[in-house]
Amino acid sequence: MSDIPEGFRYTDSHEWVKDLGNSEYMMGLTAYAQEQMGEIVMVEFPGMLDFNSGEILGSLEAVKTAEDFYAPFDCKVVRINEGLEDEPALINENPYDKGWLVVVKTDDPSGFNSLKSAEEYTEFIGE
Repeated sequence: MSDIPEGFRYTDSHEWVKDLGNSEYMMGLTAYAQEQMGEIVMVEFPGMLDFNSGEILGSLEAVKTAEDFYAPFDCKVVRINEGLEDEPALINENPYDKGWLVVVKTDDPSGFNSLKSAEEYTEFIGE
C-alpha cells in the first residue's frame, strides 16, 4: 500500500498538492506514481511561467520510462526544487518532503479544493 498523506490533495495524473498558505502550493509526485516509474534519474523543470490547468509543467525520467507532470489548476511556477537536479532519486526516497517538485501560486484557490482528497485518491488507485 502506498503512503497517501491526509491534508494533501491529489490529481488524476498522480501529483500531490499541499497548501502552503498565501495562495501558494507545493506539489510533487505521489508515492504510488514513483513506485510505478521506478528509479527516477532526471527531472526537467518548467520555467517560472504561467500555466493553465492540465498543461505540462515538466518531465521525469526513470531508468525505463518517462512521464510528464502537470499543472493541477491555473497557476504560476514560483519555485523549483533545485536539489533534484543533482539528486533526482529524492523523489523515490522521500516523495512528500525532500522530493517535492515545484511551488506554484494561483489567483483562484478553488482549484485546490476541487482535487481529490486522500480518501478519494486511495479509491482512485484501487488501494
